[in-house]
This record gives sequence, C-alpha cells and structure tokens, in this order.
Amino acid sequence: MKDFLRQNGILLLVIALLLSILIGVLSFVMGGVADPLSNMVTTIATPFRSGIAAAADWVEGVYGYVFHYGELQDELERLRARVGELEEEVRQGEEAVRENEQLRELLEFQSRRRELTTEPAKVTARSTSNWSSTLTLSKGSSAGIEAGDCVITSTGVLVGVVSEAGLNWSTVSTVINTDTQMGGIVMRTYSAGVLEGDFALMNQGKLKLNYLPEEAQLVSGDEVLTSGRGEIFPSGLPVGRVEGVFSDPSGKTRYAVVEPAVKLDSLIEVFVIKDFEIVE
Repeated sequence: MKDFLRQNGILLLVIALLLSILIGVLSFVMGGVADPLSNMVTTIATPFRSGIAAAADWVEGVYGYVFHYGELQDELERLRARVGELEEEVRQGEEAVRENEQLRELLEFQSRRRELTTEPAKVTARSTSNWSSTLTLSKGSSAGIEAGDCVITSTGVLVGVVSEAGLNWSTVSTVINTDTQMGGIVMRTYSAGVLEGDFALMNQGKLKLNYLPEEAQLVSGDEVLTSGRGEIFPSGLPVGRVEGVFSDPSGKTRYAVVEPAVKLDSLIEVFVIKDFEIVE
C-alpha cells in the first residue's frame, strides 16, 4: 500500500482535486440540493480531501520549522560569540587581579628600608681561575669584617660575599664564583629563585638564577635583585640582568643566565656590609 501511494501519490492528488471541482460544480448546478451522484462523488473524494489537508499541514509545519531553524541557528551563533566574549573578560579580570597582587607585593618589597652598617675597603688583588673568582681587600677582622658579610659597590650593586677574614685583609668570593648561593628575585615578575655560581658560566663572567617557577615569564633584560630570603643577606641589592632562560638536561628545572651588574675587573673600592636591619 505504501509503495502504491509513493508511486501514484501525485495522480491521486490530481484526481482528488478534480473530484473536488466536480462536487463544487454539481452543487452549484443543483442549487445546493444533493443528488445520488454528488453523494457518491463526495463519499469517494472525502478521504482524498483529508489527505490533501494533512499534506498541506505537513508542508506548512516543515516550512515553519525550516524558517525558524535558521533564526535559531543565528541566535545560537550570537550566544556562542557572547559566551566567548564573557570568557575573555573573565580571563582578563583574573590576569588583572594576579598582576595587581604581584604589584602590591613588589611595592611592599621595595618600600622596605635597609639600615646598613658598612666598612669601606680597597681591592688589593684579584684572582680568577677555572675553579674560583675572588678579590682580596685591604681590611679584615680588626675593622669588624667577618666571613659571610656581603660586599657591594658604592652604588649598592652586589660584588660578592666575604669567604675569609684575616686581621687586616679579607677574601671575597665574587658573585660569579662557583660557591655563590643566595636568594634572588626578578623585579618585573616577582619570580623568585636561587642565585648560584656555575663552573661553565664563571668563565664567561656570569651566574645562574636557578629553580624558577614553571609559570615564570622572564625576558632578556629583566633586572635581578637579592631577595633577602632567610634574612642572611640584605634584600633588594642589584645583582644583574637576565640574559636568557633555559632548561636543565632533564627538562624539569628552568634557570636564567644572569649577566652581573658589577664590573669586577675595574673595581678599586668596595663596601662591606657588617650589619643590616630591615625596617618595615
């Protein structure tokens, strides 16, 4: 039956249409009075009329669906675009909050005033080999200088740390020496790490800022300061600038190569920090 309707559907619709016209003509001619012929035709045509009405309703429904489907698609695309905009606004807001927190911490870090007690001394000798980089100073324990004291230039740039103190002399392990180890921080991003000497880098006059956070976004030229972590050394002393960021052979640890701010070969006078106090 279904195959019959599929194959002859158009023909049946045409027959139904013709029958409907015939019924209308007969009704007009007979003045609205039904006769056996018109009754028979009406009886035969009624199922076809119902089919035509159903088909018309179906076509109208499909048209409405297609028409509104396009509108719904447009609305869906508009909503998707708006969701994307809102997600971007949220991301930017989170980034602004993070940057504000970092800025607040950095301002607090920079606002701490250092009370330094220093002792000036002359550089009397320099020693650089494959194993170490040191300076000899003209003053020692008689001037209150002790091993572990920080040494800076007249402008506050880190030179190194006193490794040994005699009565009237002292040895300074420079900032690039292999035994250098102190907290460091990148001023722009507030990313903290550990400043360390390295055999290969020492021969190039450089050192490392090791154990950087994974999320640290350092760029060449970023300024590196002492962090004062552990309060063994003063915070905020300029160390140098980032030259590049690398990963160790395992790929698990990132470090920055730092070019020191101090010019060790031209130093004539330095200042030994005998004592310091952080004033909040």
